[in-house]
Amino acid sequence: MMQESINERLQISPYMAAYVVVSMQIGIGILGFQRVIAKDAGYDAWISVLVAGLITNISLWFIFKICESVEGDVMYANVYMFGKIIGNLINIIFIFYFILTCGAILGGLIEVIRTWIFLDLNPFWFATVYLLLGIYIVYGGFRIVAGICFFGKIIPLYLVFTFGFALKYGDFTNLLPIFDHSANQLIKSGYHMSLSYLGFEELLFFYPFIKNPGQSKKWVHIGLLATTFFYTSLAVISFSYFPPGLLKRSIWATLEMWKIVRLPFIERFEYLGIANWTLLILPNVAVTLWCASRGVKRILNIRQKKAVIFIALLCLILVAVIPTRERMDLVLNLDSIVGFSLAYVYAPFLYLLLLIKKKVKAR
Repeated sequence: MMQESINERLQISPYMAAYVVVSMQIGIGILGFQRVIAKDAGYDAWISVLVAGLITNISLWFIFKICESVEGDVMYANVYMFGKIIGNLINIIFIFYFILTCGAILGGLIEVIRTWIFLDLNPFWFATVYLLLGIYIVYGGFRIVAGICFFGKIIPLYLVFTFGFALKYGDFTNLLPIFDHSANQLIKSGYHMSLSYLGFEELLFFYPFIKNPGQSKKWVHIGLLATTFFYTSLAVISFSYFPPGLLKRSIWATLEMWKIVRLPFIERFEYLGIANWTLLILPNVAVTLWCASRGVKRILNIRQKKAVIFIALLCLILVAVIPTRERMDLVLNLDSIVGFSLAYVYAPFLYLLLLIKKKVKAR
């Protein structure tokens, strides 16, 4: 696999890389991560949220180092390190992960809409329309994908202020006593939280599309710190609002908090929140479609516009076969295991191998 040269007019500004990464981290998982992380560490889980965010920044450092080492993306790094056959097999795992992520995100969105608003929503037709919109965005090129990530986060930004309504009813003594759980429990909670931080590994694919990528480091790290602060703040607010017994039964705690929001022009604010979340999820689908189709293009040497249609069909089939909560949990668990392994385990391992190989060749 040869290194691909990217025309400057197709590249994005360094600061835009932060919006692409953050758009992937804030998605469907934020609607119900509180119950998952509290299973092991209770209301000390906010500590796990903070620590997992800091560890994510370390993993991001390894990702930047991988791309800098080969002056390209992870697909070229895999082939350079392991040879064409094994390297492309690893690249296929990345493609499989992006397809799985796209299907899981879209399936999760459909489940929320069917549960809260439209009970008779047809998953197949909704996913078809949504994926067609994703294909249209990918056809515009990566600059358009990055632009959607920007607007997909700026337009619904006002939703952050709605969580202030929960502060009025919050009891922060729920968080006491602090450090009431063992290190093992905090680590388990941190593992579950790290799954919500996934999405930064897409940088391994779009790194060549950044102008002066070295200048993007500070922006992407700032974006990750902002995401960490947001998740930690939301966890603290949620723990103060929900008694422990109630949080265990709240699948979508974030949506539950929106139910107390009362505005003069709308009674059921959670409906507006879900509608805005539909826009917020669009960048997630567009980025995963772009990454998966670019991987197919590099391996099979076919046009990305053809590859994205094939990828979208696979995602549509995946959404069609996971309409139940049991199958959805199975897909989410598989996606989480693969994503965690690639982002937090394989990335540092690959960088160390590249470092060793370069030193050996230098000698």
